[in-house]
Amino acid sequence: MDLKMTMRLPKLIAFDLDYTLWDFWVDTHIEPPLHQDPKTGVVYDNSTGYYGREGPSTVEFYGDVPGILKNLRDAGVTIAACSRTSAIKLAMEALKLIRIPNGTEASTENSTNTPTENNGDVSQSWTTTTSPAVKFFDQLEIYPTDKTVHFKELHKKTGLPYSEMLFFDDERRNRNVEKLGVTFILVPEGRGVDNKLFKDGLREWRKRHPEPTPSASDA
Repeated sequence: MDLKMTMRLPKLIAFDLDYTLWDFWVDTHIEPPLHQDPKTGVVYDNSTGYYGREGPSTVEFYGDVPGILKNLRDAGVTIAACSRTSAIKLAMEALKLIRIPNGTEASTENSTNTPTENNGDVSQSWTTTTSPAVKFFDQLEIYPTDKTVHFKELHKKTGLPYSEMLFFDDERRNRNVEKLGVTFILVPEGRGVDNKLFKDGLREWRKRHPEPTPSASDA
């Protein structure tokens, strides 16, 4: 999905966290402290399992989310996280630990690992080929309140009109942001944001905000 080839994008796209970017309630299902495997970068919590799961839970995004965030960053779209969770520190820690592949260009920032040889090929460790997820977000509104408050803050901080904002969230009650002019997309239960839903959201935003038709005087 190459967003650079897309005709029009909102200037700001925001995402809820729980059951939108990841498949858990961070304040209920995740037991701190979090741990990161030094060999793989995979993040785990400190639980012995929940809802029938055994062992620590993996703290990660839904499968399509890393690619969506990377494409948005490459396209110059402002990315925001809007969550009403009360587990603010834990949510922030998860965003700092979860890693997103850099693509063709590897980041060496904060890297202490050196490349290793494997069958004659030089491969880079996860610390050099990925970046912390939090670096992909331009704005973070993570605190318990009505989502309209989050978007009023985004409007104040960015200066962007609500008509240029698209929001993905799994709770119907948060559709109330539409009274501000934000385009709201409901994330189906248990699905999370995936490429199809994301494209559907872009189409809905374009439908609501069509490009102005050039007037005769502009010709």
